[in-house]
Amino acid sequence: MNPRYGETRAPGRRYRRRPGVYAVLVQGDSVLLTHQAEPVPEYQLPGGGIDPGESVLRALHREVFEETGWRIAHVRRLGVYRRFAYMPEYDLWAEKICHIYLARPLRPLGPPVEPGHSAIWTPIARAAAMVGSPGDAAFLDAIQAGQRRAPVPAGVHRRP
Repeated sequence: MNPRYGETRAPGRRYRRRPGVYAVLVQGDSVLLTHQAEPVPEYQLPGGGIDPGESVLRALHREVFEETGWRIAHVRRLGVYRRFAYMPEYDLWAEKICHIYLARPLRPLGPPVEPGHSAIWTPIARAAAMVGSPGDAAFLDAIQAGQRRAPVPAGVHRRP
């Protein structure tokens, strides 16, 4: 089972599984985040939902471009986590399955095309404190610490 970050499943509430893919985009000592203005202003790892029939990597490239305007390369899987969240833009409760990848930002092709998104470069040392998702923050902390695999949530132990 994938580790969970954030709120637990609420008893009696129905959740829709929502797979998504997100990127940690490091350049030097900075990381590229996206700022989503609505429905709630929040800094996030660039990424989003995987469309039906779409591959994880195709979705990653599409979402990063839509939310940041950047092209990426040298993509490597870091891990996966899940979280339970309300998604006001879809008016649904979701069990988000978040696939996290490390990638190198190559170049900007233009501004973000996703309405309400801005691409923001920030020092990696500050990024974990800025993002709204505890799972995203854990991956950012792990990258800053030099780890190249999925972080382990508190109370969870890896098998030797």
